[in-house]
Amino acid sequence: MATSGAAEADPDPVEREREQHDDHHQRRLASSLTARYSDWVLESLDELPGSFLLTDPALAGHPIVYASRGLAALTGYARREVLGRSARVFQGAATDRAAVAGVREAVRAQRTHQVAILNYRRDGSPHWVLLHLAPVFHARDGSVLHFLAVQVPIDDARRGAGAPPCRSAQGAVLAACREEARGDEDFPCSSHAGKMFVDMDKRGLEAEEPRVASDSEKEKAISTANCIVSALNRYSKLTGLVVSGKRCDSVGIPALSSSLNLSLGRIKQSFVLTHSCLPDMPIIYASDAFLSLTGYSREDILGCNFRVLNGPGTSLEALEEINQHICSEQACTVDLLSYRKDGSSFRDLLHVSPIRDASGKVGLHLSQVAFHIWVHLDVGAKHDFNGLTPDVWQLGAVGAVRVAVRGLSASGSLLRPSQ
Repeated sequence: MATSGAAEADPDPVEREREQHDDHHQRRLASSLTARYSDWVLESLDELPGSFLLTDPALAGHPIVYASRGLAALTGYARREVLGRSARVFQGAATDRAAVAGVREAVRAQRTHQVAILNYRRDGSPHWVLLHLAPVFHARDGSVLHFLAVQVPIDDARRGAGAPPCRSAQGAVLAACREEARGDEDFPCSSHAGKMFVDMDKRGLEAEEPRVASDSEKEKAISTANCIVSALNRYSKLTGLVVSGKRCDSVGIPALSSSLNLSLGRIKQSFVLTHSCLPDMPIIYASDAFLSLTGYSREDILGCNFRVLNGPGTSLEALEEINQHICSEQACTVDLLSYRKDGSSFRDLLHVSPIRDASGKVGLHLSQVAFHIWVHLDVGAKHDFNGLTPDVWQLGAVGAVRVAVRGLSASGSLLRPSQ
C-alpha cells in the first residue's frame, strides 16, 4: 500500500514533460524581448496602460511574444493562453477577410497601419476595436525586430449607420479564424506564413455593422504605441541594440523582408545566407540552429563575412576550394575546423550552394545568384537525420531556401521594400 501511495504521489511523467516543454517555450518567447531590450523590459511593459501585444516575425509562425495586462482585461484571454500563438486567435466568423488581407500587406510592406476591426473575446462575444499596427525597427540597419499591435475599444454608441459594408474596410489585426486557432492549441506556431492572414470561415461576414473610430480613439492608439516604442527604445540602449519606430535608411547590409524571414525561420538546419552582390559577401541571415551551434547572437553575426568561424586550425586549402566554387557559381562540400564564439573548435562539415532567384534581379544589381547558403554540421555531435545521410540532410536545407527565395523573388519581396 505504501508503494502504491508513493506511486500515486509521483507526478504524471507525461504532464511533467509537458510542463517542462511549456516552461522552455515561455522562456524562449521571453528571450525575444529580454535579449534585445534587457531583462527589465517585461516589468516596464507590464506597467504601461492599454491593450497591446508584440509579435516576432523572426520566429516561425510570427507568434505573440508579449501580451499586456490590458489585453487580458479586454479579451478575456490570460497571457499564458496567447503567448506563442498567432494573433488570429482574436478573430472569428464575422471578421472581414479583406480587412485581414490589408494587414497582411502592411506586414509585408513593414509599415504602420490603423483600422477598425471586429474581434472576439475568449467567451465568443464580438467587439469592435481600433487596431494600430506598427513595426519596431533596428535603428542601425532598419530591419524589423517586432510588430506592435495596439487595440483600442470603439465606443458602442457609434454604429456605422450608412457606412459601407464590412468587407470594404482596409486592414485588420494579424489574424484569421479564432476557432481554428483554438484547435491548434498544441501547435502555437503557424505552419504557413499566409495562413496567419487568411480568414478561412466565410460565414457571417456582414453580421456586424462596421463602426468608425473617433479622433480621440485614433489619438489614443497612436499615443499608446508611442509610449511602448519609447519604452523599448529606452531599454534597448542597455543592450547596445537601439530600436526605433521609424526605419533608418542608412547604408548597411540589406534586411530581408518579413515574408522571407518567416519562411527561413521554419528551416531547422544550421545555416547562414550571405549576400552575393555586396562586397565581402556579408551574412544577412542566420538560423536559430546556427546560433545555437556557434554561440553567436544575430547582432554578432549579421554583416560579418563567413570567415568569422575561421581560426588557427582552419584549412587554407579548404577555404580556397570554397572561393573557387563561389566564383564558378557551383556547390561544394568541405570538411574543416571551425570555431565558436567562445573559442572552442568543432569539426565542421560545410556545404556551400548558390541560391538563384526567379528573375535574376536582386535589389539594384543584376545577377542570377542572389545568395549563398552555408549549411554547417558539427560532425562530432549526435544528430537525428531521420534516416537520411548527412549530405542529403544538408541538401534539404538548400532545397527549402531555394523554394522560399524563388517563391518570393517573383513578387519582389526578398528584401525590405526600401531596397
